[in-house]
Formats: sequence, C-alpha cells, structure tokens
Amino acid sequence: MKAAVFHAPNTPLTIEQVEIEKPGPREVLIRTSAAGICHSDLHFIEGKYPTPMPIVLGHESSGVVEAVGRDVTYVKPGDHVITCLSVFCGHCEFCLSGHLSICQNPDVKLAPGKAKRLRWNGATMNQFANLSSFAEQMLVHEHALVKVVPDMKMELAALIGCAVVTGYGAIVHTAKVEPGATVAVAGCGGIGLAAINSAMIAGASRIIAIDKDPFKLELAKKFGATDVVDAGNGEDVVKRVMDLTNGGVHYSFECIGLKITAEQCFSMLRPGGTATVIGMIPVGTKIELHGVDFLRERRIQGSMMGSNRFRTDMPRLVEFYQQGRLHLDELVSGRLSLEQINDGFAALKTGGVARNVIVFNQ
Repeated sequence: MKAAVFHAPNTPLTIEQVEIEKPGPREVLIRTSAAGICHSDLHFIEGKYPTPMPIVLGHESSGVVEAVGRDVTYVKPGDHVITCLSVFCGHCEFCLSGHLSICQNPDVKLAPGKAKRLRWNGATMNQFANLSSFAEQMLVHEHALVKVVPDMKMELAALIGCAVVTGYGAIVHTAKVEPGATVAVAGCGGIGLAAINSAMIAGASRIIAIDKDPFKLELAKKFGATDVVDAGNGEDVVKRVMDLTNGGVHYSFECIGLKITAEQCFSMLRPGGTATVIGMIPVGTKIELHGVDFLRERRIQGSMMGSNRFRTDMPRLVEFYQQGRLHLDELVSGRLSLEQINDGFAALKTGGVARNVIVFNQ
C-alpha cells in the first residue's frame, strides 16, 4: 500500500510502499477513505513532540472495514467506520469510571515503537497513535473505531475522529458548559471551530472567537460565534473579552497549544470560571498564573481528546450534522491526494484554512 512516511523533524514526508500485516485477534483491517491534516501531526513534524521514526503519521480518519481478526464481534467487512486514537480496554479503572479517553492499558494502547503492524524496507515501521491514517490501509484494535451509517460522507466523517469530537467533548464532557454560559475560544482551527459550534449547540449565550487569522474569524461567525477578537491587531485580548462580558467568561478554551494563550485563557475568566487547555503545549513549556486568582475560585484543567466517549459521541455528532446543527461542510477547506500531503501541512503554517482532508481513491 502507499503511505506517507515521516523520516526526520522538519523534513518533507515521502510517499512509500509499506507492507501491512493481516489482522490478528481483536484487530480490524480498514481501507482508508479520508484523513484530516491536523495541527497535532505538525507538532511531531516540527519536532515539538518526540516520536520514534520512521513512522506513518495521521490520526483523524474514516474508512471501510476490509477484514477482521479472530474474536472481533463489533464490526464486519463492509462496515463504514471512524477511527479514534482514544483506544479503550473497557475494564480498567479509567474505563469503568467513564474516562475512556485516558485509558492507559498497554494491551490495547500500544506505546510508541511497540506496534508491529507495518513493515518498510524489510523492517518494522512505527505506527502513530495506534492508527497511522496517512496510508491506504490501517490495521487497528476494534476498540479504536466506531460504526457510522453508510450514507455519511466519509471525508466529513473523518473530521469527527479528532477535531470535532475533541472540540465537542471539551465543551460537553470536560467543561460541561450549561445553557446561558459565556464562552471564549482561543484558536479557530478545526478544534476551535468545533468547540464554537458545540458551545452553540450547548446553548451558550455568548461565544467569543479569538484568532489572528481574519479568514478563521469570519468562519467562526458561521459556526456560532457571537463576537470575534482579532489577536493580531495589537489589542489587549484579555481586556477585550472582559469588556465584552462585563468581567470575564464562565468558560474559556485554549485550542492552539501556546504558553501565552493558556495564560490569557485563565486571565479572562470571571470569578468561579474554568479554563480548559485543549492545545498541545510543547514539551517542557511551563505556564505562569497569578496565585491570587485561585482565591477567586478560578480553575484551569486539561482535556484529552475532549474527554470523549467516542462510541456514543460520534454517532450523535453524525446525527447533529444530518440535522443541520453541526457544520462539517464548512470545515473542509480543501480535498487533497496523498501525494499533496506536504502542501497540506504547508497550508497549516500560512493560515487561511480550517481543515484540509486527504481523500483516497478520488
């Protein structure tokens, strides 16, 4: 099969012929339909997060089941599925207490460099996030996917696998935004736009979108933002949010992965407010907060993939899309071939896009 291979930080991915194993017990072989180009992958390409190399990146994808291994009961060949890196075991303390997204069981969530599902040039090829979506096929544990209705557009279904479920879950599960609350979202890429859309679905009364990219700010209005703040015009972002909300928001969401925006999200809270960091802040980076703010019962927390329960969340998100409540068509900026993947990552750096999608067999 063809796959995009990442060899070293800050170098282009190369298109290679990679071998994939047959499905073993509890494993599913998927023919990839689409894979989103996510900023999280770019963090690894830029060397901000370590990973064993060479490796096939990609983690936001959809496809069709081709074959199943022994003991697989959830899917059968022909089923349409969305993948998710939140592989869960179903019986550990995290899973049994409803926190499937932070399941750490190494039997299903293999550590980097441990999977033996791919081969290249006669040696084992590393698998990314137990998925490796930038390839024509994927071999995954059955608990890394969810079935969806066959009439769902696959390039849109792929986006639900990361950006949408992360933004939605951060609003609904991690922060538990209630109707009438005020919300600020820093960073209007795929995850930020999904968070804005989800805050609207949750009934937030005011939704403030913050970004430097005029294209994304304009798009944020279509996703439900009631106000926009241009972080690139020299204006004090925190003061602007405070002025718009008469003292701060109930909830803020950091969707970029930067020290400064994490600190700003905490500072723009009203007393009793909660800041949720979704973005991947580079390894080793520390954020600084004023201790007196904790006396005002301000809180800051992290969110891993939106604290998702993806087997129930994703079919629900498909329904929201089919009802016209979830904006997925507007999230797609472009459809690319696998050979254009480096162009897709270059576009992430220049701005003007929400989400580019690799579409296979187009």
